[in-house]
Amino acid sequence: MKGYTVEKRKIPSTGRDIKILIFRPTAAKKEPSKTPSVLWIHGGGYATGMAEMAYFSRPLALVKKYGAVVVCVNYRLSIEAPYPAALEDCHAALCWVREHAAELGINDSQIMVGGESAGGGLTAALCLYARDKGSVSIAYQMPLYPMLDDRDTDSSRDNHAPVWNTKRNHAAWALYLKGLADIPPYAAPARAADYTRLPPAYTFVGDIEPFYCETLRYIENLRAAGVEAKVDVYRNWFHAYDMFFPFKKAAKQAIREFEAQFVYAAEHYFAPQSKA
Repeated sequence: MKGYTVEKRKIPSTGRDIKILIFRPTAAKKEPSKTPSVLWIHGGGYATGMAEMAYFSRPLALVKKYGAVVVCVNYRLSIEAPYPAALEDCHAALCWVREHAAELGINDSQIMVGGESAGGGLTAALCLYARDKGSVSIAYQMPLYPMLDDRDTDSSRDNHAPVWNTKRNHAAWALYLKGLADIPPYAAPARAADYTRLPPAYTFVGDIEPFYCETLRYIENLRAAGVEAKVDVYRNWFHAYDMFFPFKKAAKQAIREFEAQFVYAAEHYFAPQSKA
């Protein structure tokens, strides 16, 4: 038994419909009033990837082991449409989760958001955007090794690590930000000036990958604004190490800690939706 079901569905976004995947546990582990949901956003430098990446990244275990309902969104890629298309699609999916909480069998005060790489960047951007619009209250964020800063940092400058490096990073940001004269924090969340009233956060990152510095800075900024936030750093890890080598001892440790942080969040963090 695989322990979950998956449903494909189309939902409306800005100017088009987008695909989402809905993962539910085969046997409900909690009452709907206690069931958290996670909107999971895939990586791929904003230019590649798909919702089906959930099958080999982190969110599926949250369904099978812990009874969460996970919604994965197929947002528009930058090769098709640059910013703000991806953010608009992710926000449409987030609003859809809130509006369909009863159908999904979830607690609408425990809507969480997470993703890896560019999906982590979109996680952070979505938290900023939803806060400022007052659209959806997000209980928790899990932006794993997130792609946050279009400007070079000490770790993204002259980086030649495997999988993701300076050259690829510059090319990906150029595609995503095409046509923008001024870069807003909803496009590159490292540019945000106000980190107050954002959801508590957990992430992990490798110390040789480009996003090392911007990940640490994001957590520092959250903490400075009074937001609970934690980061685990893994030595000699390049980008997406946990996805390439999930069988390695350190990767198993990282995965266990990620899941433990999710369990803690499901027990402690709530964000009731506005009734207005």
